[in-house]
Amino acid sequence: MNNLFDFSTFSRQSIKGILVIYIAHLYKFLKLTWILVFLIVKDFTKITNKVDAIYIYAGVAFFLIFFLVRTYLIFKNFQFKIENEHFILKQGILKKTNTAIPFHRIQNINFKQNIVQQIIGVFEVSIETAGSSTTEISIKALSLKKATALKEVISKNTKLSEAEVIEEQHTKPLVRIGVKELFKVSLTENHLQNLLIFFAIVIGLLQQLQQVTDSLGKTELIDGFIEENTNAISASIFLVIILLLLLTVVALVSSFVRVFLVHFNLTAYLKEDAFEINQGLFTKKSIILKKQKIQNITISTNPLKRLIGISFITFKQAVSGKLNNKKKDKLIRIVGCKKEQVEIIKASLFEPSEVENNEKKFPENYYKRRIFIFTFLFLIISYTIAYLVFSNFEIFYSTIVIIPIVVFLILKKVKKRFYKISDDMLLVGKGLLETHVTYLEIFKVQNIKMQQTIFQKRSNVADLILQTASGKIKIPCIDFNEAINIYNHTLYKVETTKTSWM
Repeated sequence: MNNLFDFSTFSRQSIKGILVIYIAHLYKFLKLTWILVFLIVKDFTKITNKVDAIYIYAGVAFFLIFFLVRTYLIFKNFQFKIENEHFILKQGILKKTNTAIPFHRIQNINFKQNIVQQIIGVFEVSIETAGSSTTEISIKALSLKKATALKEVISKNTKLSEAEVIEEQHTKPLVRIGVKELFKVSLTENHLQNLLIFFAIVIGLLQQLQQVTDSLGKTELIDGFIEENTNAISASIFLVIILLLLLTVVALVSSFVRVFLVHFNLTAYLKEDAFEINQGLFTKKSIILKKQKIQNITISTNPLKRLIGISFITFKQAVSGKLNNKKKDKLIRIVGCKKEQVEIIKASLFEPSEVENNEKKFPENYYKRRIFIFTFLFLIISYTIAYLVFSNFEIFYSTIVIIPIVVFLILKKVKKRFYKISDDMLLVGKGLLETHVTYLEIFKVQNIKMQQTIFQKRSNVADLILQTASGKIKIPCIDFNEAINIYNHTLYKVETTKTSWM
């Protein structure tokens, strides 16, 4: 137990936190106003009037001083302490708030360092709860000793093991991902998604530049530039091919850069009752996952991942309400796991062999029929609208290629939708191009719902929806009697278990 710090009275962050908060505010401001700043800097040398230059200097100084004063007030009013097994936080400038989080609601205490925090030698401490995102707490700047001491105090009272305290150990990591492995991981990423994000960024920049040129009265200049280059590209098949190759390279490079920045030096340790995951380049993260608080895990793979011999493991913790961008941080992944590493992780959490050895069950044929009907209705409507708009019958020729692809994808989707169930566990598979297999201990189900439409009733099938603390798991279109059996068995296991789901 670390006795160097007294948390029974209110204390503040490290004085270095002022710099961390100040830079964060400046970054957000520049992110919103970068075009305006660019225009001012670009034309600054053309300003000959000293009065105008003084106004610009005064404006910059005003904003710098304003953010500095605001940062200091945030730092000064941000105080925390521990009292009666509660973490208590006071914060705010004009609107001051008091937050008290009982220890039993605390899920994890994680450490993080961005590039600024690494340079000045402080850590960001994130206290995660199973409640709403409004009770998530982030302390931006603590020394390693104070951060560790705070974690020890909370760990003792929340019955977290001493192994959860982040410390230097010489334990052999369960997973260690180097640059070569990260490159393999990046090859399996969704490059189309990265390319669409790249397009969205480019379009956003062009729209902002268009607004600027409109305000300056130079719309014709940029329109002429775009038209000239568009005509040049469309006139040359060679340039089109080069452009496609360039976009492919951009997608691959962006995938690797993103994977490299997020998962750099990824190491995962398996301790007595917890996983410790460290990763990140510019933003270093150290995450502790207590086994008991993991709601379920999902193992993801695809043909390319299987060829390379890797899988991704996603750990899902408790969240409150609909999963939003902030709560996605609770979906923690270990990428690039080999088969033996996956087996070790599964065996450390539960006994998977019984459910894995059971019979694989698939949805009834109604599930396949429903997907085919809705998909082809969508295609018919889409082609009808396209024909009415363009009045060109030749667009229907594309069905020669589209229909076989659609049929293939539907059959793949149906084949990957399955489930296995044992006395204590449920295994649910789904996917299209990728395969996702979720392992869930039945006693962790918080609510189970059986749904049946009038069309499903005619086919004697029903949907099962299992609500867990980390989200919903759906088993669609299974035999009605089988659904009742699973429904009753799940209720029985939930009501009779003496094991805590948190």
